[in-house]
Amino acid sequence: MVLAARTESYLGEVAKKVAETGRRALVVPTDVTDDAAAERLVQAALAEYGRVDTVVHNAFAMPPMQKLTTVDLDALRLSHEINVLAALRLTRLAVPALVEAGGSVVMINSAVLRHSRRTFGAYKMAKSGLLALAQSLSTELGPRGVRVNSVAPSYIWADTLQMYFAYLASKRGVTAEQVYDDIAATTDLRRLPVPDEIADAVVFLASDLARAITGHCLDVNAGEFHH
Repeated sequence: MVLAARTESYLGEVAKKVAETGRRALVVPTDVTDDAAAERLVQAALAEYGRVDTVVHNAFAMPPMQKLTTVDLDALRLSHEINVLAALRLTRLAVPALVEAGGSVVMINSAVLRHSRRTFGAYKMAKSGLLALAQSLSTELGPRGVRVNSVAPSYIWADTLQMYFAYLASKRGVTAEQVYDDIAATTDLRRLPVPDEIADAVVFLASDLARAITGHCLDVNAGEFHH
């Protein structure tokens, strides 16, 4: 496994968790918006393992949460650089190795694809661009034996969301549990997915169990949206 992100200390924490499972992880601090850094990442993976079976693109920068009629265009461009173009950059660099391995690509998208709520326009633009990228790469790379799919989570019950729900609870004068219950009530399963459940969907799409699936976007949202 190869772990890449801009923050080396964070990568070290994840690598430690991987080691605790009896596996090993190569840590490669990388800014995926930089051509040279992305190239070094691919070459490091090949040097360590001799092949690239799967590329998972999870890099993300929050787009400006403003109405499209007033959004700052420079901030919008920056969000596309990280959320869309970085995925294209890394995938293109990995294509020769992916073709050789008969590998796959999984891009982490978002349930923002399924709604058009106010102030989410820039976010939806970025993630829609990422979906279009994944589908088009599926068409281009499929004849060469490479599959490209997407996973679209909605709420993920982890640290960031827990802090946000605590904030909402303080603003509303209720408990964080009440905020959770109100949101969970909008899903079929009456709960919110946890990180491992998103990861399981990624592993499925990367595995041979999904060998006939490409160009697909798999929603993982406990039934909040139907698509």
